[in-house]
Amino acid sequence: MAVVQRAVWFIESHSGEELSLGDVAGAAGVSAFHLARLFRAATGWSVARYIRVRRLSQAAAELAAGAPEILPLALSSGYNSHEAFTRAFRDAFGLPPEDVRKRGHLDGLAILAPMRVMEEPVAQQPVLRTEIIGPLLLTGIEASYLSSDSAGIPSQWQRLHTEQSLDVSRTTYGVCSATDSEGRFDYLAGYEVEHFGQAPNGYRRLRLPRQRYLVARHEGHIGSIPQTWRALLGEWLPAAGFTPVDAPDFERYDAAFNPDTGYGGVDICIPVE
Repeated sequence: MAVVQRAVWFIESHSGEELSLGDVAGAAGVSAFHLARLFRAATGWSVARYIRVRRLSQAAAELAAGAPEILPLALSSGYNSHEAFTRAFRDAFGLPPEDVRKRGHLDGLAILAPMRVMEEPVAQQPVLRTEIIGPLLLTGIEASYLSSDSAGIPSQWQRLHTEQSLDVSRTTYGVCSATDSEGRFDYLAGYEVEHFGQAPNGYRRLRLPRQRYLVARHEGHIGSIPQTWRALLGEWLPAAGFTPVDAPDFERYDAAFNPDTGYGGVDICIPVE
């Protein structure tokens, strides 16, 4: 369901903002009534409940990681007080937030992960081209995912834009690297710097050398980009006669991409011989 896919992407990439059913429906391109029916049919959740439990789940993860203050988590989760947040947290997980912080883990909690829904079909194969790119000095926020479950990436991007207040015209990069035998990979949501002294404390620093890349333009909604990745790696690249090299590949988001709507086009860049 493409509508629900767009809705989930919008929720995950705007999780720190005030969100109403109307906001999400507008981003998905349908009426609030229509989205409410579709969302429940596809996920079994109401939009409001999904937003609420996802925010509480994110707060629980931060508490388990040792977040020192609860009130900032309450406010970022949409609650006006420590008390209101504690009541909602206890209702969702059966224990107060202080206990999760003391335990230091999420074992046994009914955490809600970002949902994956049916994706849009892949568009017609784009024009493929090669481009020499780099060297690039990148910095940003890195997280690990399984290839089968990368739905947390939108919230990673939201955190980057919130912390850095990046100009929407600035080119950003989503770099995939370090895939292991179980399909886990590291994903960097970042931007280019002139030198690593400009990288904020705690941010990953990554140097990509000058390299030839095969570039394909993804023109659909960003939520369907995994489909384009699979088609590019499994069909289009081999058919075009290119051989990938063992190096990180990345998505390049230029000024045409709108992070608020998820539309505008993204370059997928794969290193080749």
